[in-house]
Amino acid sequence: MRLLACGDRALLAEFATQAGVLGALAAWQDAPPGVLELVPAARTVLVRVDPGVLGLGHLEHWLTTTPRAEAALPVGAEVTIPVRYDGEDLATVAQAWACSPDEVVDRHSASEWVCAFVGFAPGFPYLVPADGAAALPPVARRSTSRTTVPTGAVALAAEYCGIYPRSSPGGWQLIGTTDAVLWDAARADPALVTPGTRVRFARVVP
Repeated sequence: MRLLACGDRALLAEFATQAGVLGALAAWQDAPPGVLELVPAARTVLVRVDPGVLGLGHLEHWLTTTPRAEAALPVGAEVTIPVRYDGEDLATVAQAWACSPDEVVDRHSASEWVCAFVGFAPGFPYLVPADGAAALPPVARRSTSRTTVPTGAVALAAEYCGIYPRSSPGGWQLIGTTDAVLWDAARADPALVTPGTRVRFARVVP
């Protein structure tokens, strides 16, 4: 782990792997007074503090001395997402996994996922298999991005599964669609899925 100062109110922790980020989130959930927010990304965690309560020196000491385990996962809420497995790229994913489209559906819906971080668009979750990155093979992005991906599209790229909260361009492989509302600014918690949330996909039969 490498720590970088971001002004006098935050430290950015850099990791070599996504598992390192998840292990840090799990270890740092019981934060001391003064820690305002943990903001994870693919290889980093930004830790924001109130400098009047916790200085960066004390924050660095806490971050570096708190034991971390890459196998650990943050504890979060559990959400079930209904999915119609009607994605245009289902056959492409099946070819990449050397299996049938039905097997892609079975493997995807049988897996438990955890939200590693949120980005790209408000409410867009980057999900990884809760039982390890080797649970499902990585999937290459499309060589050419689509100009429009529909709201609710469930998609795969690299080691991640994502859900498009609104229509937008995108280059991920589309395997299904959901009617779940991923982002609603009128809700008390606008994002349905946040870092640490456990997600399961339930197949909807047309």
